[in-house]
Amino acid sequence: MSGSYDFIVVGGGIAGVSMAYELAAHGSVCLLEQEPQLAYHTTGRSAAISMESYGNQQIRSLTCASRAFFENPPEGLAEHPLWAPRGALIVAQASREDKLRARFKAVSAQVPSACYLDAKQVLEHVPYLADGAWAAGIYEPSAFDLDVHAIHGAYLGGLRKRGGVVKRACEVLRGEWQPGHWTLLTQDGQRLQAAIVVNAAGAWADELAERCSVSRVGVRPLRRTVLAVDPQCDVHGTPYLGTVDEDIFIKPEAGRLIVSPCDEEPSPPCDALPDELGLAITMDRLQTVTRLRPRAIINKWAGLRTFVADRSPVLGQDPQHENFIWLAALGGYGIQAAPAIARLCAHAALGVAVPQDLAALQLNYLLFSPARCRDAAFASLAVKKVADLH
Repeated sequence: MSGSYDFIVVGGGIAGVSMAYELAAHGSVCLLEQEPQLAYHTTGRSAAISMESYGNQQIRSLTCASRAFFENPPEGLAEHPLWAPRGALIVAQASREDKLRARFKAVSAQVPSACYLDAKQVLEHVPYLADGAWAAGIYEPSAFDLDVHAIHGAYLGGLRKRGGVVKRACEVLRGEWQPGHWTLLTQDGQRLQAAIVVNAAGAWADELAERCSVSRVGVRPLRRTVLAVDPQCDVHGTPYLGTVDEDIFIKPEAGRLIVSPCDEEPSPPCDALPDELGLAITMDRLQTVTRLRPRAIINKWAGLRTFVADRSPVLGQDPQHENFIWLAALGGYGIQAAPAIARLCAHAALGVAVPQDLAALQLNYLLFSPARCRDAAFASLAVKKVADLH
C-alpha cells in the first residue's frame, strides 16, 4: 500500500490531532498512530486541568492563548462543552511562603484573577486539609477542568471534515528523504510519501527522529504515578489542589479524588505502569497533608510526561532538515496549551508569520526551536538534569 500527502503527522495524541487539524486547512494530511487506539498513552492519562499560572512564562502565554478555543471552539467542531469550572489552589507551608510569594508576583500580570490567601482562607476553600499544615495559598478562580476525550474528539472530527486520513496500528520503521519528499516505511508494509513530516510521537519522539536520520534533541520521558480514592466526604465544590514545591496534586472528579505525588521517574518509552512504591508514597503524602483516610485505592495508573532540559516544548523546523517538524516535549502542558501550540507549530511548518494574537503575547516559534537543544551549553545542562534524577 502507498499514499502521497502534503503532510504526515506521526502521533495520535492531543499534539498530533491538533496539529493535523491545523495543517489540514492548508493541504492533504495523514495522521499515523503506532497503537490500535488513538491517545492511548499520555493524552488519555492527563489530570485534565487548565491553569494559566502553571509553567514558565512561555507556557503561561500559550495556556492563556488557548482559553478562547476551549470556551468558544470553532463553529461545528464540538457538540458539547469542552470545559467546566473548577478553580485551583496552590498552597505552601510557612517555611516556603517566600517561594509562594515569588510565584504570585511572577504570575499576577498574566493571571489577574489570582489572589493570595491566608491560612484561614485556604481551609475555607479546601476543608479536608490538615489543620495548621498550610500557611498560605494562591487561588486561581479562572482555572477549569478540561474534557480531554471531548477535546481530542473535536480535533479528530475536525481533521476528518477537512479530508484528513487517520491510520492506526501504523508504526513508522524508517523515514527516507529524497529530493522534494519524505518516504515513510511502516510496520504493515506501507510506503507513505509527504513533503513534510511532523514528529508528534511523544515519548518516542527521539526514536522517530533517529529512524528518519535526524539527530535527537534530548527528549526525556518521566513517569508519573496517579491513583483515585473515595474521600468519604463531599469534595464536589473544592478546587484542584497543588503545592508550591509540586510534591502532590489532588483533583476532585466525579465524587472521587485523583491524587499524584508529582513524581518524575526516568523511563524508556513504554506503556507506563505504576509501581507499589509510588502508590505507597502517594497515599502517605495524601494522609500527611489532609485529614482524609481513604479505605482503599479505587484505581491506579501512570503516564509518561516528556521534557527537554529547559522544560519548554520543542516546536518547529529541524535546523538540519526544514521539512522535518518537531512537536515534542510538551511536558505536563500538552492539553491546556494544545490549541496555541498547534497553531504556532503549524505556522512554523508552513514558514509563515506568527498569528497576531500569539505575537501580541510575545510568542514566537523561534523561542521553541529544536536548534536550542543541540547547543553545547544545553547538552551539558541536560546531562546534569538527568544525573540529578537518579
